[in-house]
This record gives sequence, structure tokens and C-alpha cells, in this order.
Amino acid sequence: MMQQMSRSVIGQEQVVRTLTLALLCNGNVLLEGLPGTAKTRSIKTLARVLKASLGRIQFTPDLLPSDVTGNEVYQDNHGVSELIFQQGPIFNELVLADEINRAPAKVQAALLEAMEERQVTVAGKTYPLPELFMVLATQNPIEQEGTYPLPEAQMDRFLMKISVDYPDDQAELAIVRMLQAEESNQQEELTMISQDHIFAARNTIGAMQIAQPVEQYMVDLVMATRLPAQFGDKLGNWIENGSSPRASIALHRCSRASAWLDGRDHVTPEDVRSVLHSVMRHRLILSYDALADRVTPDQVIDEIITQVAVG
Repeated sequence: MMQQMSRSVIGQEQVVRTLTLALLCNGNVLLEGLPGTAKTRSIKTLARVLKASLGRIQFTPDLLPSDVTGNEVYQDNHGVSELIFQQGPIFNELVLADEINRAPAKVQAALLEAMEERQVTVAGKTYPLPELFMVLATQNPIEQEGTYPLPEAQMDRFLMKISVDYPDDQAELAIVRMLQAEESNQQEELTMISQDHIFAARNTIGAMQIAQPVEQYMVDLVMATRLPAQFGDKLGNWIENGSSPRASIALHRCSRASAWLDGRDHVTPEDVRSVLHSVMRHRLILSYDALADRVTPDQVIDEIITQVAVG
């Protein structure tokens, strides 16, 4: 699956791998990057490779919660008016929430139940979502006007946050050539992957055991965000609020998936560190001093890795 995606999403190997990890962990993903860095293309390619239904929601300031979840409407059925529920775009296997930070909190809140419980409640009735359900949201970091910051409760429900950078010069050259091939219909079709493989992999990853010292290492990394002063003055000055227990849960799941993806049946500290930035960067609230000094969450996580020893 990763090989097929990399044919269409060039120069973003880390993005492809992280999307795959999130899929294996049955989690939601937030992609943040500058315009034109293949965020939307990555999601569309994932849907094509999995032959999954894709619902796209373009978030705008005038969007309503019912535009996301759907609503009940009256329909005439042989002279009898019936109240029928019309499903919204949330009822797809993959949901692209494009520019999610452009809609007000009321609309963003409509996603909370779906992201956490894989169900939607409308007018007192609960409707289950597809088994493969996954929210993939995008946002641009430089566009501040007309945006609404995501609530902490919603940020915490994203399993991982992917920072999407510009490709290098060789990858950019390959992108130009690939798009020319697509325009002339010379690009080979992508090979589809059965969704059953994803469900089977999830079962295997769910049964994987982690050694107690590695589990303790995960917890210590998360605790360093809650008690930063105990791990040096830098962290004490940088972190305002630490990560919730969802961070430990996400770290546990993603580390297992990373080890499985590399062909191992055990988790190493390197597996933990390889997913730590994606799991933690959106779960930290930095202090005013850190923001004033333009300290990034990734720099804070680098310092945490330096300060926390493997048991």
C-alpha cells in the first residue's frame, strides 16, 4: 500500500508512512503544511488504493453542523409525509475535513462524537459509522485570518499530527514529470489493496506485547510533559500544560504499528521515538515565554527525548 501511494505522492515518504500507521491504529489524522504540499492528494490516493468511499467537507465560516452529520427531512411517500434521515458526508469510510480550522467551534464539535466513538447522534437517534471510518483533516499554518483555533478536546482526538514540508529538488522534478504523464494518460493505474488486509493487520498489532521497560519509557515521556520542571529548566519554562492519557494510549498503539510495519514482533525504544513527534506535537500547550521565543513543539519534544532516559 505504501509503495502504491509513493508512486502518486512523491517526496513525502514520512507522510505516507504516518498515514499508514494511523490507518493501522484505527485513528484520525491532522495534516498541517503549506499550500501545495500534497495534503489533499495524499488522502485521495489513500482512498483510491483502498477502494474506500471518500467524503470531502470543505470547512467554511458559514458551515452548519447538519452539513457534516446530515439531518432529518420530510419526504412524501405515496401521500404520507415521513421523516427521513439524510446522511451527511461524515458517513463515508474516509472523511477529508479540508481546512478544518476555517469553521467555528460548533461545527468542529459535530466531529467529536464521530472521531471518538465512531457513531453520530442526530435528533436523539444514533447511527453507526463504517468499520474503516477515519477522519483526515488538513489545515494551513500561515493563514491566520478567518480561522478558528481547534478546541483542545478535538486536537486530543487526533491520533497523530503530520507536519508536511516542501519536497526537495529531485522530488519536485519527479512531481512535474508525473503530472505531465497523468495529463497525457501515460501514468499506470495504482494497484488496489483489499481492506481485509488492514483489519487483519490491526488484529495482529492489537495482540502484540511490549516489554515492561519500554512501556515505562512511554509513560515517562508523557509524564515529562506534565512535570516538566523535574526534567530541566528548559522544559519547565516551555510547557504550560502537558499531554493527557490519550497520548500514552496513542504512543502505545503507534509504537506497536511501527514495529509491525518494520517486520518485528517486539517494540524497541527507537520505535517509540520514531512516532513521538507525530503523537505529541499537537498535545502540548506551550508557555508564553516559549511562544515569544518561537520555540516549536518539535523542539520541546527533542528536549524531552534528551532528558528522559530509557529504563
